Amino acid sequence: MAHIGSETQDSGSHDEQTQDAAALPPVPPLLTEDELALINALQLSPRASWTELGRALGVDPVTVARRFHRLSAQGTAWVGFSPGPRLLEQICVAYVVIDCAPGTTARVAEALSAHPHMVTIERTASGHDILATVAAPDLPALSRYALDLLPHLPGITAVRSRIVTHMFTEGGHWRIAALAPAQRARLTAQEPAPAAQRTTHRQLTPADRALAVRLAHDGRAPYQTLARDLGVSLSTAKRRVGALTRHGLLRFRCDFARPLGGWPVAVTFWARVPPADLPGVGQSLIRLPETRNCAAISGPQNLILQASLHSVSDILRLETHLATAHPALDIADRVVTLRQDKLLGRLLDSHGRSVGVVPADLWAEPAL
Repeated sequence: MAHIGSETQDSGSHDEQTQDAAALPPVPPLLTEDELALINALQLSPRASWTELGRALGVDPVTVARRFHRLSAQGTAWVGFSPGPRLLEQICVAYVVIDCAPGTTARVAEALSAHPHMVTIERTASGHDILATVAAPDLPALSRYALDLLPHLPGITAVRSRIVTHMFTEGGHWRIAALAPAQRARLTAQEPAPAAQRTTHRQLTPADRALAVRLAHDGRAPYQTLARDLGVSLSTAKRRVGALTRHGLLRFRCDFARPLGGWPVAVTFWARVPPADLPGVGQSLIRLPETRNCAAISGPQNLILQASLHSVSDILRLETHLATAHPALDIADRVVTLRQDKLLGRLLDSHGRSVGVVPADLWAEPAL
């Protein structure tokens, strides 16, 4: 009898394990080489026509369009926008470290994801729970958000902000290098030459901000669609998009589910560099293929470097390279992202897929 009872107990345990395994969501397939090539092409020329993309990739335009529409429907790739260099000079950006009460981090991250000032949200494996990128129109607005509002959100126990004093590069410049040199050259040759340095200071108008919100949902939206949705003429829609990109206020970017594309690891290095060496070190770091974001910041460390990597073991390799190439650079902390909940307004699932959009409305009055 004891033997039979033991078998019955083991069987029940096995059934429970099977049910638990069945309850887990299936792991989506990794992106294929063809899909990564298309993503790389869109990183280089986000609003290129299907004909231009097909010519560079060596496939017909219908296939290219069908492939991207499938990726978009699955949430594994999308085109949105990044703030351009002139806009970054006009707004206030901060990296905000947030501590949470035990057991509340997931709920806090979900609540923060709905905030338009929360540009990017990462849950980390470190002494802190959340690392967020926050943007506001100016320092007073950022202060109201970080000092007066965030500490009162249920579950948050501490908020520490490090202001960006200079952005060396942001994620829109990161490339995955899935194309051959000739393919890259064909796509970049189609891109317009950079505009000359402006002498005037152009601010975003309410109409510009409405356009930016629309493009956050679909950076490849046709001009006809933009004109219809915004209630303007086709020529006005084209002129506004052209002005925003020409004046360096907005730039388009293609993002994708990085864990499914071979870049499952994201790491943030907090470092100290002698002030006189900071510009040179920053310019050198942005040339590394791993670099996603790099900025000079306020606080006990004056430099932040965020990188996308293929494996956890690559963290030590990259840190060793940094120490060798830049002896004056002192890494104070390295923080690994466990899960990214938001990326430039895109809400992400556990596999990095887009499941929604909360467009960055930096100009709205901060509110919980």
